[in-house]
Amino acid sequence: MGVTVSCPRCAAQVRKPDLMHSNWRCDNCGDVPPFHVAEHISAEIVGAVLRESASGAEPMPLWGPWPLPAGWMVTGVGWAGDDRSGVRATALACSGPEPLGGGPADLVFIAEQPGVGLGTRFAGIPGIDPGYLLSEALSDGGARSGPDAKIKVGGHPTPLWCVKSPEDRSAYVSEAKGIWLYAVAWPASAGYLLAEHVVLHDFSEGVPPELVFGAPSPYLHGRV
Repeated sequence: MGVTVSCPRCAAQVRKPDLMHSNWRCDNCGDVPPFHVAEHISAEIVGAVLRESASGAEPMPLWGPWPLPAGWMVTGVGWAGDDRSGVRATALACSGPEPLGGGPADLVFIAEQPGVGLGTRFAGIPGIDPGYLLSEALSDGGARSGPDAKIKVGGHPTPLWCVKSPEDRSAYVSEAKGIWLYAVAWPASAGYLLAEHVVLHDFSEGVPPELVFGAPSPYLHGRV
């Protein structure tokens, strides 16, 4: 399985541990859990990532929509972590027709422990955790008007809150299984897909044999 490795926070190259440093490190961000992205996608590669994520002290969920929306495919998978700390974040990319215009669209779902910074990188927002932006969304009237989207995650109704992000995308944040959940969509209007009946399944509990795979997502593979 070919894998690319980068900084989860800024996408720069990372240095392996050596005699002087016990952790992976980025020249920009310091010590980081390296972000690995499989160069291709298939059921076998998803299975390999799941075995990696289950090997740590705290197994990480790998969230993905199931059933897939009409015309959508799984187009990438990645994880952040190493042999010492275990997997601390997972990412699954999906691609399909944009719900309003029908053009190409991409969604990346990220499960992340606090302090990783992978979700904020893809969302295009500063910092390594979204708590302050979530507070802003709630203080701007979100607490009165309710969440921006409601989906089902692991069998549970889950609110999603839209946070400020660059104009080329829309970013939603929530919490599931005690860790951060991000859903980032390109173009921004693709976020309307989350207003439909989206159900996220934890593929660590079973990968549907009918899962459809497509060409690698450009966003998971370095565009952001």
